Amino acid sequence: MFYVKNVPAWERVLRIVMGLMALGFAAMSWGSPLAVGAGVMGAILSMTGLFGFCPMCAMAGRKLDKEA
Repeated sequence: MFYVKNVPAWERVLRIVMGLMALGFAAMSWGSPLAVGAGVMGAILSMTGLFGFCPMCAMAGRKLDKEA
């Protein structure tokens, strides 16, 4: 693996759910700029949830607590 997971399990589930909701909104109202933005945001949230790695959190220095 080339990355270290920095998103806890509860946050991964939340990111996946919120990302799928944003993608669903984008699919229902396709064509407006808001829907395109929601689709991009939903895709990014879903991918960070699936992989367990968030590049912005890594840039901020966030590390996953192994004891929790």
